[in-house]
Amino acid sequence: MDILERAQALRDEIIENRRWLHAHPELGFALDNTVGFVKEKLRSYGYTPVDCGDHGVVATVGGRHGGKCILIRGDMDALPMKEESGLPFAAACDNAAHTCGHDTHTAMLLGAAKLLKEMEDELPGTVKLMFQPAEELIAGAKNMVDSGVLENPHVDAAFGIHTMAMLPCGQLHYSRGPMFASCDLFTITVKGHGGHGSQPQNSIDPIVVGSHLVTALQTINAREISPKDVAVLTIGSFQSGSACNVIPESAKLMGSIRTFDPEVRALVRRRLCEITAGTASTFRAEAAVDFLSETAPLVTDLPTMDLLGVSLRALFGANTVFDDLPPFSGSEDFAYVTSAVPSGFFVLGGAPEDYPALPQHNPRIRFNEDALVNGTAAYVGGALAWLKANP
Repeated sequence: MDILERAQALRDEIIENRRWLHAHPELGFALDNTVGFVKEKLRSYGYTPVDCGDHGVVATVGGRHGGKCILIRGDMDALPMKEESGLPFAAACDNAAHTCGHDTHTAMLLGAAKLLKEMEDELPGTVKLMFQPAEELIAGAKNMVDSGVLENPHVDAAFGIHTMAMLPCGQLHYSRGPMFASCDLFTITVKGHGGHGSQPQNSIDPIVVGSHLVTALQTINAREISPKDVAVLTIGSFQSGSACNVIPESAKLMGSIRTFDPEVRALVRRRLCEITAGTASTFRAEAAVDFLSETAPLVTDLPTMDLLGVSLRALFGANTVFDDLPPFSGSEDFAYVTSAVPSGFFVLGGAPEDYPALPQHNPRIRFNEDALVNGTAAYVGGALAWLKANP
């Protein structure tokens, strides 16, 4: 059987694994059950899985004939929300749901693990499997990179896949160059002076300061960034006070910065801090910016991307693999890997039949499980093609 036929033969098992993962979502680094499930499956396929960092899992296959090493990655964490998909295997809990497709990524990588083990003697090098936590926190890939996922054996190239329900089922799309934006998550803590709402002259109102900040920060994009560049600064949370007639002591704003250019990113970060300090000072308050987590733009390596694109077109046909994907303003912490080694990245279409194609993070989202066969085959076919081309 060829790779696609091998993946098709595993279809039921891949879907069964996905449905278990979907019904048992876990968040961030708190992935005890998910990691236990992944390790159990890997052991049943003949692997010896190894812990990497905080709830990351690594396994390797091949290397019997020497050669280089390529890494393939699947993330495992869910989102803190209640699922409303109506699926019979929907998550029963109220605080976690796989509404970004990470359950499909893990299931496809497990499918690839089984296929690669079956064809281990055919591998002209090593494939390293990276099961990653906390992608939604923009923290898991960095944790694994810092914990040595790119060494022992040394990784020479890498690629990942992300399922999206807005694209036709089974299609693979990619960009040649920048693909996902950077992401800097931050909090601004404004310290004022609380008091009675009837006597504002005796207080320093942090809500007023925060309101001016929300407006002032938008001028970075409107007046300090060239129209040809892309930058998005979003304030997603503003928390302060709990009573109608009380001026509170403090306020907390939370937001994110996204860009595709490192210089633009540095400018926005710097101006965020300067405008925050200046605005607070203007109103006699104090304010501090804390960056919670960050990741660079995900930029694919052109030779690696072209090689993978050609090999996957040969596997699936020219009408399945496309290099037409515009950059996403969303972020993907696999950028910690792409910044370190030549890497590729694909988006896998998972549009459902007879159901709306919804964006990621929607509580009602569904993914077409027929796409998982192509994702599994793409992991295997891409890794094998890269190893053959880079002896």
